[in-house]
Amino acid sequence: MDFITNFPLFTIVLSLFSGVLCMMLSGKTARRYTIIYECLLIAMVSCVLWYTWTTNSAFTYVMGEFPAPWGNEIRAGVLEAAIALLFLIVMLCSILAGTHFLLDDIDESKLNLYFTLINLMTAALMAMTWTNDIFTGYVFLEILTLTSCGILIVREIGRTTLAAVRYMILNLMGSGLFLLGVVLLYDVTGNLLMVPMRGRIAALSQNPNNMMIITMAVGIITIGLSIKSGLFPFHYWMPDTYGWATPASGSILSSLVSKCYIFLLIKIYYRVVGIELFETMPIRYLLLTLGMCGIVFGSVSAMRANNINRMVAFSSAAQIGYIYMGIGIGGTAGFTAAIFHIMAHSVTKSQLFLTTPRLADVSGGSLKFSALQGSAIRDKNAGVFFLVGALSMIGIPIFAGFSSKLLFGMAAVENGHISTIVSVMVVLAASSLLNALYFIRTTIRVYSSSEQTDRHRIRHRFAYNGPMLILTAANLALGLSSWVFADLIERGLSMFT
Repeated sequence: MDFITNFPLFTIVLSLFSGVLCMMLSGKTARRYTIIYECLLIAMVSCVLWYTWTTNSAFTYVMGEFPAPWGNEIRAGVLEAAIALLFLIVMLCSILAGTHFLLDDIDESKLNLYFTLINLMTAALMAMTWTNDIFTGYVFLEILTLTSCGILIVREIGRTTLAAVRYMILNLMGSGLFLLGVVLLYDVTGNLLMVPMRGRIAALSQNPNNMMIITMAVGIITIGLSIKSGLFPFHYWMPDTYGWATPASGSILSSLVSKCYIFLLIKIYYRVVGIELFETMPIRYLLLTLGMCGIVFGSVSAMRANNINRMVAFSSAAQIGYIYMGIGIGGTAGFTAAIFHIMAHSVTKSQLFLTTPRLADVSGGSLKFSALQGSAIRDKNAGVFFLVGALSMIGIPIFAGFSSKLLFGMAAVENGHISTIVSVMVVLAASSLLNALYFIRTTIRVYSSSEQTDRHRIRHRFAYNGPMLILTAANLALGLSSWVFADLIERGLSMFT
């Protein structure tokens, strides 16, 4: 059974090797290879999740046997395994369901390059999920940034080039701030491994004079990762980035990349700073405020969008606000709600980004709302999957979005501060109303009959229906069994400390 403790490292090394291998394969062969190896990674991470769940413990894998403070470590617990498994499943579903558009949007001679980038991105996602030292997190954070720009720009239209440049500039700014924060923490602690760093910070914090530099370092890291993940007011790159990418890339960027940055930030709060110390910092209240602003402004921008992809993209900005609001609420309940929303948003947003281009495909290729009338009747499968995602985003019971909002409300009540309870409840009510307005409006339009309703009806193959059914099942599982996932998250957070 100890062989399973090697699997987290295998997921990173195999992904890096696969990236190099795909460069030497043809496009279609690289696609088939990537699908097979993603399935292998899912099997390995499932074993890690089973192992950590049954043993109720986490394990650390020391690479190179270098001692602190400069070692490299991988740590696997229940929460890391669950997040890694979710990322891999959504990645695989995005590739499978988006294949039709990949073949149309990307030149065949560059298709193997696309899957090279996907494999390197998988390595970065896995490394940032498993890492137990902060510098490894920075290295793969940069790889994730570069591969994200690559899968965006590989669709060679002018808008993707502009979106990629804007995305790169903001992400490099975020990376620079993250590195500056890491340098400051290393300067005061002399460590890069997370646990020794936390011990040193705990000792330094006993002297109030040291708190300014610690707070400054943590604040700079927070700002850097907030920019990269799209927290308000740094969210205006999202519509072009998500909206003009090929659907598989839009799904991956929205559902996985931004969430991985936030998960790394949560690990830093728990494993580097110490959650007790973090909750005494003013950063928490700033995240609470910006998160609530992001929810409202993202939803208002989604209402004003002129096409369906921009609407879904601005909606992503609002959902990022939910996650940061949970971090700002604090406590185990707040972080549990935030991580649960990472899961819920990952499966829901991928559903939406993989269905909207299908609706446009039967509407003359237009994403404009006026052209989409009756599109869900012409493409019934895409219409149903869009409806599931829309209902989840609104917060209808039995879907993941409802359970997520319920957990945020419970976290606010557990927080105990009247101002927090009132503000969170008002924002939750307002955002649910706004979500209902623009998603119900869109749903009515795509299901309304038009002159073109009886034309161009299509049926999808299992290559599309299968992945979408998996995402739908995951959405319903999160909605109907939310207490199981909440218990898993709480157990994982307890292992963090």
